[in-house]
Parts: sequence; C-alpha cells; structure tokens
Amino acid sequence: MLYYAKGGVDVSLKDEELKAGLFEALDKLGERKKVLALPPDFTRFFSRAGDITRFTHEYYGEQLKNVLPTLGTHYPMTEHEKQEMFGDLPRDLFVDHNWRTDIVTLGEVPADFVKEVSEGACDYSWPAQVNKLIMNGGYDLILSIGQVLPHEVVGMANYTKNIFVGTGGKDGINKSHFLGAAYGMERMMGRIDTPVRKVLNYAADHFLKEVPIIYVHTVIGKDENGTLAVKGLFISDDEKGFRLAAELSLKVNFEILDEPLEKVIVWMDPSEFKSAWLCNKSIYRTRMAIADQGELIVLAPAMKEFGEDPEIDRLIRKYGYHGTPKVLSWVKENEDLRDNLSAAAHLIHGSSEGRFTVTYCPGHLTKEEIEKAGYEFGDLKAMMVKYNPENLKDGYNTMPDSEKIFFISKPALGLWAYKGNLGM
Repeated sequence: MLYYAKGGVDVSLKDEELKAGLFEALDKLGERKKVLALPPDFTRFFSRAGDITRFTHEYYGEQLKNVLPTLGTHYPMTEHEKQEMFGDLPRDLFVDHNWRTDIVTLGEVPADFVKEVSEGACDYSWPAQVNKLIMNGGYDLILSIGQVLPHEVVGMANYTKNIFVGTGGKDGINKSHFLGAAYGMERMMGRIDTPVRKVLNYAADHFLKEVPIIYVHTVIGKDENGTLAVKGLFISDDEKGFRLAAELSLKVNFEILDEPLEKVIVWMDPSEFKSAWLCNKSIYRTRMAIADQGELIVLAPAMKEFGEDPEIDRLIRKYGYHGTPKVLSWVKENEDLRDNLSAAAHLIHGSSEGRFTVTYCPGHLTKEEIEKAGYEFGDLKAMMVKYNPENLKDGYNTMPDSEKIFFISKPALGLWAYKGNLGM
C-alpha cells in the first residue's frame, strides 16, 4: 500500500514538508508500541535519513526502541558521524550491525532462479540473511529509511537492498555483490529491474511477509540554485513507493551526455570517503561516460586503505584491480577469493577494464601501494593545486591552459553516461 507520495523534477520539499509527509503516513498506520528504524550510515549523509529518523523519534517518542544503521560491511558510525547525521537523537537507541555475527538466515533463493534472472552468469542459491533484531526483536513496526539513486550493485539503491544488504550477512552480501558484477555493471546501473533486485525481491516476498516493514524513500537532487534538495518522498509497504522514487531518481540523478568525456576529475569528500571500497564510486558512477583512452583523476585526501574490512583489504592488495576476466579466473583458482565474493565483485567494479586510466591521488597511501593495486598514482598536493575543487564547478570546466575537464564534486549522488553507451 502506498501511504505517501510527493515528488517531481521541479519539487523541493522543505523540512516542514518532509516531516509533515512522514507524519501523514505514520498516522495511517495506527498505534505502534515498539518501533525499529533502519537508516543508512554516514556514507549516505545526504539522503536526509538522519532528519527523518529524528522526525520518527519526535513522532513516536519512547515507542522508538532502536536505531540500527544499515552498515552492510562498513565500519560502525563514530560519535562525530552520529552527531552530524542524527543530531541529538539519544545514543542509547543505536545498535551496531555486525555482518559476520548478528544475522539469521531466513531461507534460500533457489539456484535455478538465480541462474534464470542472471542469464547464466551465476548459478548458486542465495541465502536471505538479515540482522537478528528484524526477526527476533518483537517490533510491531520497522521503518526502512533511505535514498533511491543509481547504484553499482543492485541498479537502483534501497527498498529490499536496505534490508538484505544493509543488515545482511557475509554470504548474502558476498553473493549479491558478485551476482551484479558477473552480470555486468553497465547492464545494471540506473536500471530498476536487475538480477540482484529480482533476487532480493524474491527473498522479501517469500521470507518477510509477516514482518511489518514500511519503506521510506527519498530522492535527492538539486534545486534551481544548484543546492541539494529533497525532490521526492515516497512511503509504502510494498514496491510501489520504490518504483515511483526510482523513476524520479533517473530524471534527477542520471546525467546523459552527448559526447564521451576525455578527462574527468572527481572530488572525494574527506568526511565520507576514506577507503577504495568507497572512493571507487568515482569509477562506478563515471565509467559509462568516459571515452576510450580517457582519464579519470580521483582526488581522495582521506583515503587510507583499500577495504574497510581487514580481510577484504588484504585481498584487494593481493590481487588488485585488473579486469573482469582475470578476477573470474582468480575466483575459480583461489579459495580465499571464492570465500569472499564481495571482494571479488569489488575488484571487478573498480577496474576500467583497460579502457581508460585511473589516477588515484590519495592522502595516506603510497605510490607503491596504488600502483600495485593496478592504478596510476598522482601526487595529491600537486593535483589539488592544478585542479582545486574550490575553483571548479560541477560539469564542464576550461582550465587556464585551455585544457577541458569534467568535474564531479559528489559522485555518490549521481550517475553519468555517454548516450552512445546506452544505445541512444
């Protein structure tokens, strides 16, 4: 059932409208005594999920019993991140998700279904895993809160992904990531009905029927002044809200270009992006826009590691980003990579497949570390002088020496593609 829907390309919802829309939907649910909120972590700061979670606490008061950030494989949120995102929301509400230990397996999506929807790319069964609180916490309402936008693993972020990946377990996350990578990122990103989405929705339809989940979806874009704004709010207990949000997101978050880009500069905000696991969004979101033999330069002042999990970090350093054929062969030949398919998927996601160069300019990794991983190394200080983000505007820029570049300040909020790569 669709409880609330408001949005459009020309819409910019103010805070009071966002709260009023949420409250209108919650009013329709009737009294609830034990509520769990599932917002994203700080990597989705701009989703406005922090504000919506605060509004939820304002509405329910002591009936909001817990807040479980949907970390997936990310680090638990720091106190600083919680303050920035959630303000003064009581800290005793927060529970950290551990993707290795805090899960229950609800059932399995059959291998023949996975094989069918992936067109043979994968033929394993998929375990439907969620945080144990979702099934055993005794909640009479679970609010899954987050932003819908193009995503490298599932096509469009959120809805059932927030449950099965955000609060998922090792095997489920690993296999879902690898499924999307093996099927092909260019066939996934910016698409609503993908193999991974079909698998997640199958799991929800079969294993979450009795769980009282309401999905709260935002769409974030820019207003007429170029300022980030809420372009839509969609709340439902089924797929309707997600599809409306996804259709709007494709209009406001997907930039289709008339020509491929020869040189792209991407700024990775140091408050958010500290690992290649996250910084590689610079590659994911631009790969369909960059010209053959083009160049991507990534300014990453806070980048200090490759993977946020020690084992994933080790695997990335061991194998590096060297293209899909090599990764698929390594998976067949090496048990350590087979046991961590999300790392294998990440190695595929982070490769340009030799089509364009990736120059990383990290704040805390050496030239040797970057080059061993398969990237070009750039000196951060020198690049920051040449391509100072404070002096660049999003989109096309002409530099003092007449060089033409394309600058992106918030890669996690969009997707860029040359129309020729979309068959247009």
